[in-house]
Amino acid sequence: MNIDFPLILVILVFGSGFIWLLDVLVAARPRRARIAALQAQFPRWDVSGSADAKRFAESVSQTAEEPAIVEYARSFFPVLAAVFILRSFLFEPFQIPSSSMVPTLEVGDYILVNKYAYGLRLPVLRSEAVSIGKPERGDVMVFFPPHQNKTYYIKRVIGVPGDKISYRSKQLLVNGKPVPRDWLNADARFRVGSESLGETAHLMQIDSRRPSRDFTVVVKPGHYFMMGDNRDNSSDSRVWGQVPEKDIVGKAIAIWMHWETFLSIPSFDRVGWID
Repeated sequence: MNIDFPLILVILVFGSGFIWLLDVLVAARPRRARIAALQAQFPRWDVSGSADAKRFAESVSQTAEEPAIVEYARSFFPVLAAVFILRSFLFEPFQIPSSSMVPTLEVGDYILVNKYAYGLRLPVLRSEAVSIGKPERGDVMVFFPPHQNKTYYIKRVIGVPGDKISYRSKQLLVNGKPVPRDWLNADARFRVGSESLGETAHLMQIDSRRPSRDFTVVVKPGHYFMMGDNRDNSSDSRVWGQVPEKDIVGKAIAIWMHWETFLSIPSFDRVGWID
Protein backbone atom coordinates (compact mmCIF):
# COMPACT_ATOMS: atom_id res chain seq x y z
CA MET A 1 0.00 0.00 0.00
CA ASN A 2 1.36 3.40 -1.05
CA ILE A 3 0.94 6.10 1.59
CA ASP A 4 0.49 9.64 0.24
CA PHE A 5 2.74 11.28 2.85
CA PRO A 6 2.68 14.78 1.26
CA LEU A 7 -1.12 14.81 1.42
CA ILE A 8 -1.12 13.57 5.03
CA LEU A 9 1.43 16.24 5.99
CA VAL A 10 -0.63 19.00 4.33
CA ILE A 11 -3.75 17.86 6.21
CA LEU A 12 -1.90 17.76 9.53
CA VAL A 13 -0.28 21.17 9.06
CA PHE A 14 -3.38 23.03 7.93
CA GLY A 15 -5.65 21.09 10.29
CA SER A 16 -3.57 21.86 13.38
CA GLY A 17 -3.09 25.47 12.26
CA PHE A 18 -6.83 25.92 11.72
CA ILE A 19 -7.69 24.49 15.15
CA TRP A 20 -5.15 26.75 16.85
CA LEU A 21 -6.28 29.85 14.91
CA LEU A 22 -9.95 29.11 15.57
CA ASP A 23 -9.24 28.85 19.29
CA VAL A 24 -7.30 32.14 19.28
CA LEU A 25 -10.09 34.00 17.45
CA VAL A 26 -13.13 32.44 19.13
CA ALA A 27 -12.54 30.50 22.35
CA ALA A 28 -9.35 31.85 23.92
CA ARG A 29 -10.70 35.31 24.89
CA PRO A 30 -13.75 34.04 26.87
CA ARG A 31 -11.49 31.46 28.49
CA ARG A 32 -9.03 34.14 29.58
CA ALA A 33 -11.89 36.27 30.88
CA ARG A 34 -13.18 33.34 32.94
CA ILE A 35 -9.68 32.78 34.38
CA ALA A 36 -9.41 36.47 35.29
CA ALA A 37 -12.77 36.27 37.06
CA LEU A 38 -11.63 33.21 39.00
CA GLN A 39 -8.43 35.00 40.00
CA ALA A 40 -10.54 37.82 41.40
CA GLN A 41 -12.81 35.30 43.16
CA PHE A 42 -9.84 33.54 44.76
CA PRO A 43 -7.35 36.32 45.69
CA ARG A 44 -4.69 33.89 46.96
CA TRP A 45 -4.84 31.75 43.79
CA ASP A 46 -1.09 32.15 43.25
CA VAL A 47 -0.07 31.10 46.77
CA SER A 48 1.07 27.50 46.58
CA GLY A 49 -0.82 25.17 48.93
CA SER A 50 -3.48 27.72 49.88
CA ALA A 51 -7.20 26.92 49.86
CA ASP A 52 -7.75 29.59 47.17
CA ALA A 53 -5.07 28.02 44.98
CA LYS A 54 -6.71 24.59 45.21
CA ARG A 55 -10.21 25.93 44.52
CA PHE A 56 -8.85 28.08 41.68
CA ALA A 57 -7.14 25.08 40.03
CA GLU A 58 -10.31 22.99 40.35
CA SER A 59 -12.48 25.74 38.88
CA VAL A 60 -10.11 26.31 35.98
CA SER A 61 -10.05 22.61 35.14
CA GLN A 62 -13.86 22.53 35.17
CA THR A 63 -14.72 25.73 33.32
CA ALA A 64 -11.69 27.37 31.68
CA GLU A 65 -9.18 24.67 30.82
CA GLU A 66 -7.73 24.65 27.32
CA PRO A 67 -9.17 21.70 25.33
CA ALA A 68 -6.70 18.88 24.75
CA ILE A 69 -7.08 19.12 20.95
CA VAL A 70 -6.11 22.80 21.08
CA GLU A 71 -3.11 22.04 23.26
CA TYR A 72 -1.91 19.38 20.83
CA ALA A 73 -2.51 21.64 17.82
CA ARG A 74 -0.59 24.52 19.42
CA SER A 75 2.31 22.22 20.35
CA PHE A 76 2.62 20.32 17.06
CA PHE A 77 1.82 23.02 14.51
CA PRO A 78 5.27 24.76 14.58
CA VAL A 79 7.07 21.41 14.22
CA LEU A 80 4.77 20.18 11.46
CA ALA A 81 5.04 23.52 9.64
CA ALA A 82 8.84 23.39 9.75
CA VAL A 83 8.86 19.82 8.40
CA PHE A 84 6.34 20.82 5.74
CA ILE A 85 8.45 23.75 4.49
CA LEU A 86 11.71 21.78 4.61
CA ARG A 87 10.32 18.69 2.89
CA SER A 88 8.14 20.46 0.34
CA PHE A 89 10.42 23.25 -0.84
CA LEU A 90 14.01 22.61 0.26
CA PHE A 91 15.29 19.06 0.84
CA GLU A 92 13.80 15.61 1.25
CA PRO A 93 15.46 12.29 2.21
CA PHE A 94 14.96 9.27 -0.05
CA GLN A 95 16.03 5.64 0.24
CA ILE A 96 17.26 3.70 -2.78
CA PRO A 97 14.98 0.64 -3.05
CA SER A 98 16.44 -1.16 -6.10
CA SER A 99 19.66 -1.81 -7.99
CA SER A 100 18.67 0.14 -11.11
CA MET A 101 21.23 2.88 -10.40
CA VAL A 102 24.19 0.60 -9.58
CA PRO A 103 27.11 1.37 -9.46
CA THR A 104 26.29 5.03 -8.74
CA LEU A 105 23.72 4.24 -6.06
CA GLU A 106 23.31 0.99 -4.15
CA VAL A 107 20.30 -0.56 -2.46
CA GLY A 108 20.12 0.94 1.02
CA ASP A 109 21.72 4.28 0.18
CA TYR A 110 19.95 7.22 1.78
CA ILE A 111 20.17 10.28 -0.39
CA LEU A 112 19.23 13.95 -0.15
CA VAL A 113 16.96 15.41 -2.83
CA ASN A 114 17.11 19.11 -3.68
CA LYS A 115 13.45 20.14 -4.08
CA TYR A 116 14.07 23.61 -5.52
CA ALA A 117 16.75 22.88 -8.15
CA TYR A 118 14.11 22.50 -10.87
CA GLY A 119 11.67 25.09 -9.52
CA LEU A 120 9.42 25.33 -6.48
CA ARG A 121 6.39 23.08 -6.78
CA LEU A 122 3.21 23.08 -4.76
CA PRO A 123 2.89 19.95 -2.61
CA VAL A 124 0.19 17.44 -3.64
CA LEU A 125 -0.79 19.54 -6.71
CA ARG A 126 2.81 19.38 -8.08
CA SER A 127 2.29 22.50 -10.21
CA GLU A 128 5.31 24.78 -10.57
CA ALA A 129 4.97 27.96 -8.52
CA VAL A 130 8.41 29.49 -9.11
CA SER A 131 10.66 28.60 -12.07
CA ILE A 132 14.32 28.25 -11.07
CA GLY A 133 16.06 25.75 -13.33
CA LYS A 134 15.58 22.80 -15.67
CA PRO A 135 17.00 19.25 -15.60
CA GLU A 136 20.18 18.78 -17.61
CA ARG A 137 21.67 15.71 -19.24
CA GLY A 138 23.54 13.69 -16.66
CA ASP A 139 21.48 14.84 -13.67
CA VAL A 140 20.21 12.17 -11.28
CA MET A 141 16.54 13.02 -10.87
CA VAL A 142 13.74 11.87 -8.58
CA PHE A 143 10.27 11.87 -10.15
CA PHE A 144 6.93 10.12 -10.47
CA PRO A 145 6.93 7.76 -13.47
CA PRO A 146 4.08 8.19 -15.99
CA HIS A 147 2.69 4.67 -15.43
CA GLN A 148 1.87 5.46 -11.79
CA ASN A 149 2.03 8.60 -9.69
CA LYS A 150 2.39 7.57 -6.06
CA THR A 151 5.93 6.15 -5.80
CA TYR A 152 9.17 8.04 -6.29
CA TYR A 153 11.58 6.73 -8.93
CA ILE A 154 15.20 7.76 -9.40
CA LYS A 155 17.08 7.60 -12.72
CA ARG A 156 19.54 9.64 -14.75
CA VAL A 157 18.44 12.27 -17.25
CA ILE A 158 19.58 10.98 -20.64
CA GLY A 159 17.60 13.25 -22.93
CA VAL A 160 16.06 16.70 -22.61
CA PRO A 161 13.29 18.13 -24.83
CA GLY A 162 14.19 17.92 -28.51
CA ASP A 163 17.03 15.39 -28.10
CA LYS A 164 17.27 12.34 -30.34
CA ILE A 165 18.30 9.40 -28.15
CA SER A 166 19.60 6.16 -29.63
CA TYR A 167 20.96 2.96 -28.10
CA ARG A 168 22.94 0.65 -30.36
CA SER A 169 24.80 -2.44 -29.12
CA LYS A 170 24.77 -0.89 -25.64
CA GLN A 171 26.33 2.33 -26.90
CA LEU A 172 24.32 5.44 -26.01
CA LEU A 173 24.05 8.18 -28.65
CA VAL A 174 22.66 11.68 -28.13
CA ASN A 175 21.73 13.64 -31.26
CA GLY A 176 23.70 11.18 -33.36
CA LYS A 177 26.92 11.43 -31.34
CA PRO A 178 28.19 8.53 -29.21
CA VAL A 179 28.40 9.43 -25.54
CA PRO A 180 32.08 9.22 -24.45
CA ARG A 181 32.71 6.11 -22.37
CA ASP A 182 35.79 4.42 -20.89
CA TRP A 183 35.58 0.86 -19.58
CA LEU A 184 37.12 0.28 -16.16
CA ASN A 185 36.89 -3.54 -16.22
CA ALA A 186 36.45 -4.54 -19.84
CA ASP A 187 36.78 -8.31 -19.27
CA ALA A 188 34.13 -8.74 -16.58
CA ARG A 189 30.56 -9.91 -17.08
CA PHE A 190 29.27 -6.76 -15.35
CA ARG A 191 31.27 -4.14 -17.18
CA VAL A 192 31.60 -0.80 -15.40
CA GLY A 193 32.35 2.29 -17.42
CA SER A 194 32.89 6.00 -16.91
CA GLU A 195 30.41 7.88 -19.10
CA SER A 196 30.18 11.61 -19.81
CA LEU A 197 26.71 12.95 -20.55
CA GLY A 198 27.33 16.38 -19.11
CA GLU A 199 30.30 18.20 -17.66
CA THR A 200 30.82 15.53 -14.97
CA ALA A 201 31.56 11.87 -15.69
CA HIS A 202 29.47 9.21 -13.97
CA LEU A 203 29.64 5.44 -13.61
CA MET A 204 27.39 3.05 -15.52
CA GLN A 205 27.17 -0.72 -15.82
CA ILE A 206 26.09 -3.28 -18.40
CA ASP A 207 25.62 -7.04 -18.29
CA SER A 208 27.64 -8.38 -21.22
CA ARG A 209 25.56 -11.58 -21.31
CA ARG A 210 22.25 -9.85 -21.89
CA PRO A 211 21.14 -8.67 -25.34
CA SER A 212 21.04 -4.98 -26.17
CA ARG A 213 17.62 -3.34 -26.19
CA ASP A 214 18.23 -1.04 -29.16
CA PHE A 215 15.94 1.93 -29.80
CA THR A 216 15.73 5.46 -31.18
CA VAL A 217 13.41 8.10 -29.77
CA VAL A 218 12.97 11.87 -29.91
CA VAL A 219 12.23 13.54 -26.56
CA LYS A 220 8.92 15.40 -26.61
CA PRO A 221 8.58 19.05 -25.52
CA GLY A 222 8.25 19.34 -21.75
CA HIS A 223 9.47 15.76 -21.21
CA TYR A 224 12.66 13.96 -20.18
CA PHE A 225 14.07 10.57 -21.15
CA MET A 226 15.33 8.66 -18.11
CA MET A 227 17.57 5.59 -17.82
CA GLY A 228 19.13 3.75 -14.91
CA ASP A 229 22.92 3.53 -14.69
CA ASN A 230 22.50 -0.26 -14.40
CA ARG A 231 21.51 -0.33 -18.05
CA ASP A 232 20.48 -4.01 -18.29
CA ASN A 233 18.57 -4.06 -15.01
CA SER A 234 16.42 -0.95 -14.98
CA SER A 235 12.75 -0.21 -15.60
CA ASP A 236 12.89 3.26 -17.11
CA SER A 237 11.79 5.36 -20.07
CA ARG A 238 12.51 2.42 -22.34
CA VAL A 239 9.62 0.63 -20.62
CA TRP A 240 7.10 3.23 -19.44
CA GLY A 241 7.92 6.28 -21.54
CA GLN A 242 9.11 9.85 -21.07
CA VAL A 243 8.64 11.84 -17.85
CA PRO A 244 6.61 15.08 -18.06
CA GLU A 245 7.79 18.17 -16.18
CA LYS A 246 4.78 18.08 -13.85
CA ASP A 247 6.01 14.78 -12.37
CA ILE A 248 9.48 16.05 -11.38
CA VAL A 249 10.27 15.86 -7.65
CA GLY A 250 13.85 17.12 -7.45
CA LYS A 251 17.55 16.57 -8.04
CA ALA A 252 19.48 13.91 -6.11
CA ILE A 253 22.58 15.62 -4.78
CA ALA A 254 24.23 13.55 -2.04
CA ILE A 255 24.43 10.22 -0.19
CA TRP A 256 24.23 10.81 3.56
CA MET A 257 23.96 7.23 4.89
CA HIS A 258 23.88 3.59 3.84
CA TRP A 259 21.54 1.25 5.72
CA GLU A 260 20.61 -1.85 3.76
CA THR A 261 18.32 -3.65 6.23
CA PHE A 262 16.75 -2.89 9.59
CA LEU A 263 18.93 -5.52 11.28
CA SER A 264 22.17 -4.22 9.76
CA ILE A 265 24.36 -1.43 11.13
CA PRO A 266 24.14 1.95 9.34
CA SER A 267 27.31 2.92 7.50
CA PHE A 268 28.67 6.30 6.47
CA ASP A 269 31.41 5.02 4.16
CA ARG A 270 29.48 6.04 1.06
CA VAL A 271 28.73 9.61 2.17
CA GLY A 272 29.42 12.09 -0.61
CA TRP A 273 28.08 14.04 -3.57
CA ILE A 274 26.27 12.22 -6.39
CA ASP A 275 27.81 12.48 -9.88
